[in-house]
Amino acid sequence: MDALIPRPPAELAPGVVLVPGWLGPGVQARLVEACREWARGPAGMRRVRLPGGGVMSVRTVCLGWHWEPYRYVRAVDGVPVKPFPEWLAELGGRALADARGLSPALAADPAADGWDPDVALVNFYDADARMGLHQDRDERSAAPVVSFSVGDTGVFRLGNPEGRGRPWRDVPLESGDVLVFGGPNRLAFHGVTRVLPGTGPSGTGMGAGRLNLTLRVTGL
Repeated sequence: MDALIPRPPAELAPGVVLVPGWLGPGVQARLVEACREWARGPAGMRRVRLPGGGVMSVRTVCLGWHWEPYRYVRAVDGVPVKPFPEWLAELGGRALADARGLSPALAADPAADGWDPDVALVNFYDADARMGLHQDRDERSAAPVVSFSVGDTGVFRLGNPEGRGRPWRDVPLESGDVLVFGGPNRLAFHGVTRVLPGTGPSGTGMGAGRLNLTLRVTGL
């Protein structure tokens, strides 16, 4: 939904930068169209089963590498993972460059130099989906993570690198927002506590739900 008062960029914690509305409507629509194509089988969108037997409430498709708890592999059920497109890497690179201009911690992070992502996790959240607090620590690289949001607003919980307990803060991520985290908070615990149905903008072709794309460097 269009905001009456524009939201300014903010460094939520050292190395964690939110750039509201960075993705324009046309780019959001392109991402939705691309995600629909990636979601199709083979190696399409699915719910990931955890080692304890539980199933994640989000649905996921991966590009470049397939993430399964807790490693990256090149195939899904024997089918090669979908390729990581260069245009998506270039989009992420521009977002990271803008975020580094807003954060001394990111600007000074040597792991952000020469950022070259090779994996994207595309998560779809319906109204009931959640993501528990976790760290993105399956990568061998300490390079920053670039995250795009499209569709309904998700309430993002940003914790700390030490554990799942407080301090944390809840931040709404709206359609078009970019979130980058790296530097001293690259391993901060984070999650999505809820999705706010009906808050997504028109014109993206999204319909109901929320898409989140995280671009990463595996170091593999």
